[in-house]
Amino acid sequence: MAAAADKTKKTVDKDKIAKPRKPMLVTALIAVLAAGAAGAGVWFFAQPGHDDGKAAAAEKKPAMPAPAQYFPLDPAFVVNLNGPVDGPRYLQVEVQLMTRDAAALEAIKTHAPAIRANLLMLFSQVSAAQIADVAGKQKLQADALATVQKVLKAETGKPGADELLFTSFVTQ
Repeated sequence: MAAAADKTKKTVDKDKIAKPRKPMLVTALIAVLAAGAAGAGVWFFAQPGHDDGKAAAAEKKPAMPAPAQYFPLDPAFVVNLNGPVDGPRYLQVEVQLMTRDAAALEAIKTHAPAIRANLLMLFSQVSAAQIADVAGKQKLQADALATVQKVLKAETGKPGADELLFTSFVTQ
């Protein structure tokens, strides 16, 4: 019996020794998995397209617009104003069109006679009272731009002109 008791004692001793190894093995396995996950995360974020938002910020930064190009509609427009004879009767206005597209500038040059004709009709319908203050001049400017864009859209399919500027505005 003593042999059986020794065998049981040896088995108990082995169990005491084996048990501490199991938690150490689990800890080592967890450490290896964590290191692998960290390595995978570094690899994933090091790939192109994952620049910690720097690329996204660079894309959101507005691009510089193309340089403005101006086209003067020469000579100046001179029209009779509508309304009673006791006030101003003539309007002389110099107009320049602004665009940022070279193709639109060529379209403006090509269709300048049609643009001038439509602007003459618009300016001749204005009365002196309508353009007596800044708000009236700004409204006329906006209407003139809409007229130019309408002509260009009918001819080219695109509005073309970005802005219409009065570089001289005289009533007499």
